[in-house]
Amino acid sequence: MLIDTHAHLYLKEFEADLPEVISAAKQKGVEKILLPNIDSTTIDALNNMCHQYPEYCYPMMGLHPGSVNQDYKKELEIIKEEIDRGSYIAIGEIGIDLYWDSTYLKEQIAAFELQIDWAKELELPIVIHARDSFAEIFQVLDKKIDDKLFGVFHCFTGEMAEVEKILNYKNFMFGIGGILTFKNAGLDKIVKDIPLNKVILETDAPYLSPVPFRGKRNQSSYVHYIAEKLAEINEVTLSQIIEQTGKNATELFNLASE
Repeated sequence: MLIDTHAHLYLKEFEADLPEVISAAKQKGVEKILLPNIDSTTIDALNNMCHQYPEYCYPMMGLHPGSVNQDYKKELEIIKEEIDRGSYIAIGEIGIDLYWDSTYLKEQIAAFELQIDWAKELELPIVIHARDSFAEIFQVLDKKIDDKLFGVFHCFTGEMAEVEKILNYKNFMFGIGGILTFKNAGLDKIVKDIPLNKVILETDAPYLSPVPFRGKRNQSSYVHYIAEKLAEINEVTLSQIIEQTGKNATELFNLASE
């Protein structure tokens, strides 16, 4: 089962042609698309899309670290209310992002820790956004890790040291996206050493389009190109990659019961 485990198809970039985007994904064999939330401004669009495409699009709920600021507690209240009344497959996307700015690092850590606690209480996976922040993410996880904590490092771009650390957590997977296809990214050399039973595929649409669409709007049908590249790197068939990553995603997000 080919699954795009991380896409933001509810954003304005898809307003003009969403039905065509969904149709293209289906034609490429994508059987499910998982949608992580960003903040309170995206909840309605996210849920509307899942209602529009039931049993095809599945919602997650969380506060993206890029939306954390001095008012983060108000945002978290809204997110928690939504989690309590909705039906979500994961808490996400959450984490720490220090790429642009570290002004709200303390607030990002607090928001991350609280949402981890929610996930553990609800027995849901977490979807971690880690951009220029592995050290900070690991500090939080080292405090929080137990048998109830599981999830995925979305858009993984770390080195072997990060791979080993994440594998030691036991219950985390690696979300691999379009960067895998970038010629000079070096991710292909790292991914070779990640066990295939720990990998799930994602686009992060509309961002990070794989080659040959790099620089253009990403969409869920392009997850097929990521699967092809992963098959090439691991010297296995495309069908093996689709089967294994689909199985991984189904188990991680408990999609068999959906």
